[in-house]
Amino acid sequence: MESFFGALKAEWLYFHRFDTQQQAMSSIFYFIEAFYNRRLLHSAICYQSPLVFEQAAISKEQSDLNSCPL
Repeated sequence: MESFFGALKAEWLYFHRFDTQQQAMSSIFYFIEAFYNRRLLHSAICYQSPLVFEQAAISKEQSDLNSCPL
């Protein structure tokens, strides 16, 4: 979680200003869904994005999942 919050601050929050709490919540949601979960690579899942990792698991492409011991 510490890594996530570091990325959230460094990649997103330091570059945005919000007038309301709702704007902040919407922006953070966008960061998580559009950037963090789709593009950012994670070492815990073999330097893949969570989206790619989940798609491989859903489609049962075991070769993608077995290429990195978890």
